Amino acid sequence: MTKQWRRREFLAAAAVMTAAPWPAGKRGAVSLTFDDARPSQLDPGMALLEKGGARATFYVSPQRVRERTADWKAVLKAGHEIGNHTKSHPCTGNYAFSRKNALETFDLTRMERDLDEATAEIREMLGVTPECFAYPCGQTYVGRGEQLKSYIPLVAKRFVSGRGYLNEAANDPEICDLAYLMGTGYDQMPFTEVKRLMDAAAREGRWLILVGHDMGAKKFQSVEAEILVETCRYANDPANGLWLATVGEVARHVAGQRKSGAL
Repeated sequence: MTKQWRRREFLAAAAVMTAAPWPAGKRGAVSLTFDDARPSQLDPGMALLEKGGARATFYVSPQRVRERTADWKAVLKAGHEIGNHTKSHPCTGNYAFSRKNALETFDLTRMERDLDEATAEIREMLGVTPECFAYPCGQTYVGRGEQLKSYIPLVAKRFVSGRGYLNEAANDPEICDLAYLMGTGYDQMPFTEVKRLMDAAAREGRWLILVGHDMGAKKFQSVEAEILVETCRYANDPANGLWLATVGEVARHVAGQRKSGAL
């Protein structure tokens, strides 16, 4: 067990038990999410999700969608969800791949333009307006030092939800910020750990959002084919008390429960 997983174990043990009113008597929720519109998400990804009987949320940038627009339309037709992942995928310039598109050089106006252009292009290509968003690299700021600002408010204004990355706990529906939902890294994770996290979500009434990139590919950031299918089947088994749904479905449910006073 790695240090990161031991820390997750500690956080899960310290979590406050939540009696969230999930649909149909479910005890917890799970969402499968995948970033960057990578080719493996189409093949073999779609076949793997179909085999597991699951629908997922894909956070995309327009350029990758444009390369295979017809295939991404088929993703929507199959019942999956498409979210916004910005137009230019800005991250900290400390990452070599983002040095020329660094968040440290952005301001809020530039970020607004990046978000809105991505939404417009996705809508033009796929005929849907994204309701959910994922922060590239899980980073939520622009600028640096005394000029650093969060762009979470921009996301809150435009989307039903915003999702982070490499966070260390599942979401408590009573208190979680829908504009900054915690996302748990899923790439390279063994099924024993996935199962432990799903069981903890059911036990604590929480919403686990798993974040992957490549699907069934022999790459650094990838969810193994067998583990993906096993995850889907475990989450779909009624005996395990989990609601497996897209981020949009769960976010709207949580928002509705809050509005009704159930949370």
